Amino acid sequence: MLPPRLPVRYQGPAVIAFRRTTVPVPDGIALRIGRQLPARVQAAIGQAADAGRLLHLCRGARYEEARQVQQARIAAANKVLAAYNPKLIHGWADLDWRNR
Repeated sequence: MLPPRLPVRYQGPAVIAFRRTTVPVPDGIALRIGRQLPARVQAAIGQAADAGRLLHLCRGARYEEARQVQQARIAAANKVLAAYNPKLIHGWADLDWRNR
């Protein structure tokens, strides 16, 4: 004689979790979003991005003063960005050359 079957406990649907990946925003959409920002915020975003790119070039002891100037430019731009929206702050991970 066969043993009685035990009831199977329902544990919910089986879910496969995929790695989250960032979805790139097309340039046209980014331009439309950017046009809605005030001019001073647009300028601050550009200054922070430019200073971030130039900061990459300031390596070594010879460029200590240039590195400090670029960091000051990023800090000044972040001050304007934080006053408008704290989520727009240009952080270390936002620098283009760090993500490659």
